[in-house]
Parts: sequence; C-alpha cells; structure tokens
Amino acid sequence: MTKLVAMSGIEKRFPGVHALKQVRFDLESGEVHALMGENGAGKSTLMKILSGVYTKDSGSVKLMGEEVTFDGPRSAQDAGICIIHQELSLMNDLTVAQNIFIGREPRLSFGRLDETALNEQAIEIFKLMNLTIDPRTVVGSLTIAKQQMVEIAKALSYRSKILVMDEPTAALNEAEISDLFVIIEKLKADGVGIIYISHKMDELNRIADRVTVMRDGETIDTADVASTSTDKIISMMVGRELTNDSVQIPDLSNSPVVLEVENLCRGKEIRQVSFDLRQGEILGFAGLMGAGRTEVARAIFGADRIDSGTIKVHGKTVSIKTPSDAVALGIGYLSEDRKHFGIATGMDVRANIAMASMERFTSRFGVLNEPAMRDAANEYIEKLSIRTPSDRQELRFLSGGNQQKVVIGKWLLRDCEVLIFDEPTRGIDVGAKAEIYKLLNQLAAQGRSIIVISSELPEVIRLSHRIAVMCEGRLTGILPGGTASQKDIMSLATQRSDEHHTLDSTGNLSNA
Repeated sequence: MTKLVAMSGIEKRFPGVHALKQVRFDLESGEVHALMGENGAGKSTLMKILSGVYTKDSGSVKLMGEEVTFDGPRSAQDAGICIIHQELSLMNDLTVAQNIFIGREPRLSFGRLDETALNEQAIEIFKLMNLTIDPRTVVGSLTIAKQQMVEIAKALSYRSKILVMDEPTAALNEAEISDLFVIIEKLKADGVGIIYISHKMDELNRIADRVTVMRDGETIDTADVASTSTDKIISMMVGRELTNDSVQIPDLSNSPVVLEVENLCRGKEIRQVSFDLRQGEILGFAGLMGAGRTEVARAIFGADRIDSGTIKVHGKTVSIKTPSDAVALGIGYLSEDRKHFGIATGMDVRANIAMASMERFTSRFGVLNEPAMRDAANEYIEKLSIRTPSDRQELRFLSGGNQQKVVIGKWLLRDCEVLIFDEPTRGIDVGAKAEIYKLLNQLAAQGRSIIVISSELPEVIRLSHRIAVMCEGRLTGILPGGTASQKDIMSLATQRSDEHHTLDSTGNLSNA
C-alpha cells in the first residue's frame, strides 16, 4: 500500500487548552483507518488540521511523502482531501445538485447555469451510491438521513484520494448504513484512503482495517482491528474498565402516576397513542425511523399542536399549547438536535444552565443577578461532573457529552419533574454514555420521571424500566424492562397492524 498521509509530532493549543500533544497518525491507500476516542480526545481537531481548517502549532504533515502546509480548506481539497463533517453544511434553499457542485457548476455561454448537465452529473454520483434522489429536489425538504447522503455525494464529487468521514452513520438507518458501506468498499477498491470517525463500536469490525485511539489529546495506540478486541479498544479510549450493569427494575406499583397520555393524535404521525409514566420511572421509547417517537415527545412538550387526545399531569387534564406551558407544568425536553434546540453554543456554560430559569435571576427592573447565576451554574457543574475550565467557558469548546450535561443541568435547575430525553447519547462516546446512563438512573432514584427515546436497542434495554414500542405512529406494545430482548422490540417495531401486544408471564409475546 502507498502511504497517503503521515502526521507526526502534531501540537495544537487553544486558550487554556492543550488540544493535541505530539499526535501521530497515518493513512494507507485503499484502507479504512478508524479514529476513535472520547469526545474531547482531539479527533476533530486533528482532522481539522489535516483538512486545512486549523493550522498546527508544530509537527509534520506529509501527503504522499511530501511535507504540506494548507492555508485553508480549499487548498486541502485541491490536494485531494475532503471531510464530511458530523454537522451538515448544506444550503436548504438550493437543490440537491446545486449543493453538491456549489462553486463548481457547469456553465453555458454568458455564464448561465447548465441545469441539465448539473443534474446529470449528480445522477452519476447517485448511481455510484445506489441512491434514487431526484437532483432537482430542494434540500430543505429532505429527511436528515437523505441530507447526510447528499453531504457524502458532495464529498465524492471532488474525486478525493483522502476522505474523512466524521460520524457518517449517525442519522442513517440500517439499510442506509449498508448502502454506505458498499460505497466505502468501492472507494477502497479504487485506492481511496478513508479516515472513519465513529462512536459505534459494532461498525469497526464491519468496515475498518486499522484503528487509532486518542485520549486527552494524545495518541494511545494504533492496532489492526481484526486482532484487537472491542473491550481493549474501549479500555484504551477511556483509560479504565467500564461496568455494564444490567438494569435494576424498581417496584413502582405504588408510585403515583405523574403523566398520562390518552388517545393522542396528530395527522398520520401520531395515531391514538396512550401510556402513563410513574414517579421514579424510566420509560423507554423504541421504534424504527419515522415511527413517531419524537413526534409524541414534541406534542407532549407543546412544540407541535395535536389534533386530539388528552394529557394529564398528576391526574389533572392540562392544556399544553406551547413549550412554555409544558415548562410551567414541570416538563423538560432535551431535543435530539441539541445544537439547534437545546443550547446556545456561542454563550457560556453559566448562561446556558440559567437559560430556562432567567426569571429567578432577574429583578423587576430587568437587572441580572450574576453572582446567583454563577453559584447556580457551579452547583450543577459540580453535581453533573461537567468538564469545563469555568462557568464562563463558551459551550462550543465543550465536548458533546459535556454539552449534553449542560442541557440536563438547565432543566434540573428549572426543577422539572418530567424529563424527556430524545436520543440522549447520539454523537457521544462510550465513556460519556456510561456517565449519562448513571446520571439518568440517579435522577430516577431521586423521584424524577423520565422518558428516553433511543434508536439504539441495547441502550433502551439497558436503561428502561418499561419499553414502549411504536410503528407508523401507533404504540404497538409496552414491554417490561430487564427481560425484553431486541427480537421482542423489533417484532413490535415492525407490527403494522392495530393489534396491541405485551409479554405474558412466560416472556412470550401475546395479544393484550
């Protein structure tokens, strides 16, 4: 194999942070080299140096044996390096084809855009990817999963020899992931080197040849995936052994019902959904993409209007028309898209934690009580073990796991009794996941009532006291936690009928 990339002795500092310390990394032609590590380990910083977003403080970057220095992302692209960022960078008002070739559009005489050629070129890339997206479709009308595939198509259009994929499967279902892996195999056969960043351990054995693990800004080791166990990789990532305790199901039969949902309806998205949530319970929601789980959460929180149905809090029927109504009733919602709906990345930790409780820190003359905000923020920084230099650190400099803890702190400060977590560990590394799991169990033990929506079945099974399963807008069954299997959940997640199922005393599915 030809060594496409050789990085050695890479150093990078930011104000108050030593981000990279003598990091080494290399990439061969025709291989997938996985880059693993907890959030904040330095993976993204290293890749931003490789792709020209950041300049290194010291060290060496070689392409095909020659030393290079990039003055920006465009010069890195010109050198054959393309990065697919975890955060999508598409323009929602443009078409799919226009997004793929923006700045490189084919032109007719007098500079007119050649729409026909543009769309044909997009179709050729989609053929390679085994996709059937209409190139004339406006990107904003696509699902997040389809937008992710457009982002990948955009990267492939540069015909790069070095491709960096940062969490490319985060928004894809299993069929779409399989299609992506077929594309990756074709690229490998063409000699493309792929740097693959992912927190999904099961993807390593399916796609990666080698793995490099980073921790605290340093390279821990590089190993062949085939001869390295998953436990070994996780141990290198977190620097400790992680316990994998099974869920302990408390007896909640005498606990009061905090939230009741009866016959909730919203178009085809939510169809006659009914369930209850008890004090101290973790109720998991499982289902395939588009099953209606997030839609139910948004309806309960008042983010979307319902057509019909009843919501009760402590037995009293309530009217929730806006998120403010929900918050006033003690309901907090942690969106799956925390960067758009949960946090303000340009503001500091203090402001983000206080965001939902500003009336507590504002006098009747509109003056902020900064010392009180500081004390409240530091209380939850300590309680939730948020890793930050101070409460004045901008949130964009925190890892994904710590950003998620800040959102949790925001709702705990608000003293929310019901907390809805939508994909709480998406884009979070295994170490941070373990911390979030521990935190959710602690909150439930303290009497908070929690709904957890997750696409990861092991996560739902591990966390939940009961598991509600949805399919095509319907609640198709509720399974007891601790004994439910992935097979049980998938049986209900694909149950396209009005039949309601549960598990009988022997653990078998039966009609209720």
